[in-house]
Amino acid sequence: MTNTTPAAIVAALNEQPELPAGADERFAGFGIMGLPFANGHYLGLRQFPTATFAPAYASVWHRDPAGTWTFYATTPGQQSCARYFSSSTSTDAVQCDIDVTWVTAWDLRIRIDGLLDWTVQLGETPATRLISRVGRRLPERAWTNRTALGVISRVAGRALGVGEMRLAGAASNGQSFMVAPRTVWAVTASHATLRGEPLGPTGPLQTQARLGDFRLPQRGIAVVANGHFENFDPDRHRSSERTVELG
Repeated sequence: MTNTTPAAIVAALNEQPELPAGADERFAGFGIMGLPFANGHYLGLRQFPTATFAPAYASVWHRDPAGTWTFYATTPGQQSCARYFSSSTSTDAVQCDIDVTWVTAWDLRIRIDGLLDWTVQLGETPATRLISRVGRRLPERAWTNRTALGVISRVAGRALGVGEMRLAGAASNGQSFMVAPRTVWAVTASHATLRGEPLGPTGPLQTQARLGDFRLPQRGIAVVANGHFENFDPDRHRSSERTVELG
């Protein structure tokens, strides 16, 4: 029987990652699209074993209760998520080691030494099973059709109870994007400490967070996904100018 646990699916993806076809900037990987905390903190994870714009990297996104984002990554800002979203914050991209470990088939731990210790438990719900079945069966042309992605976004957002969802649009730095979530899980439990202080219980933000047209889910969702970003054009897109090292 095929092992369909999150740990097994992500391990297979990391071993044999496959990019979607195209001539633009593309990626494939696993991520926690986002997890809101009741006190206003917000965390996200991206783990891309393959991308056309960077070597394999992991990235942690953090938003504090004041709304300030920091993008941590194992690669510099120009080769990580800050490439697309840095203009949403005045904080420089941070390069550091990020450890992502599967503790069980359904539980993972994300650590940034001296900063973050975050555990996440994943599970299935009727809605995640439905969206995953749809995601695996849709033809590739649907995932690069903005009209189709708009319909999928509305249906998936309602079904998953995550608030507004946008699988296509423009990132903060101006590049257009399209995201294809192939498999979806719910975050069923989580605990995080930031600089030794617990972030407390999870819960939706008072106002849904956004980065450009990208909407951050109002409840914890994890995905295996691939997608496209528009090729960088210095005349039309903002760049991530600075990267600092954690220390």
